[in-house]
Amino acid sequence: MINLRIDTRASDVAVSPSENGQSDVILMTRNLNFWYGNTLVLENIDCDIGPREVTAIIGPSGCGKSTYLRCFNRMNELIPTARIAGSVVFRNRDIYDRSVDPVEVRRQVGMVFQKPNPFPKSIYDNVAYGPRVNGYKGDMDEAVETSLKRAALWDEVKDDLKKSGLALSGGQQQRLCIARALAVQPDVLLMDEPCSALDPIATTRIEDLIRELREQLTIIIVTHNMQQAARISDRTAFFTVAESGAGILVEFNETQKLFTTPADERTEAYITGRFG
Repeated sequence: MINLRIDTRASDVAVSPSENGQSDVILMTRNLNFWYGNTLVLENIDCDIGPREVTAIIGPSGCGKSTYLRCFNRMNELIPTARIAGSVVFRNRDIYDRSVDPVEVRRQVGMVFQKPNPFPKSIYDNVAYGPRVNGYKGDMDEAVETSLKRAALWDEVKDDLKKSGLALSGGQQQRLCIARALAVQPDVLLMDEPCSALDPIATTRIEDLIRELREQLTIIIVTHNMQQAARISDRTAFFTVAESGAGILVEFNETQKLFTTPADERTEAYITGRFG
């Protein structure tokens, strides 16, 4: 059952093409406001996400980073008190338009969560789950192998595909979850603090994987680790909490510019550790 209440819609929002005639935006939000019950969590968020880039979302706890991330694939619909106004546009179409199937949105916009959450199934069945649900008719063995290779896990598990995904290490479990998300061939991958529960070695492997994957798809990652954002992202969005208590987007820029010459004093205060 879909519980999300949608207050306003602006479907088929136009995206300006770049000079070569191709759109330089794959996802964007316009006047996005979000509530849990009567509590305003996000206020008037306008942001454009470019294709085949890594976009990092940083900011203090409670500023709505994860809520904003979940707006991109309608995951917030699972919360009964959720309410949204404004537009979330993916490839020129508002994904909250009532004609849009949320299941199809989630196929095209995959998600990896903070804590690895493999299914209590074999490694093979974890990766094959999505294609099976979506009626994939091709060679499943090939699809599983390809996804595990893309997630840089194949060489470690190729002889143990019948082994439970729960028996893997934490870092391997997270890469298995990435392989599971990649198996349905999404255009966008959302990552909600994917390294926060991992050790430094596993974190390095995930970061290396993100760098490789950005050649193939768009990645948006929420992270509390500013060094991580600086290492792996092309652009960074800085959120903070307004006086109203809602999360607002303060600044969005190329990562190097945001960290070296921030345009807003609130951004500078956060990245220099003066608050947050």
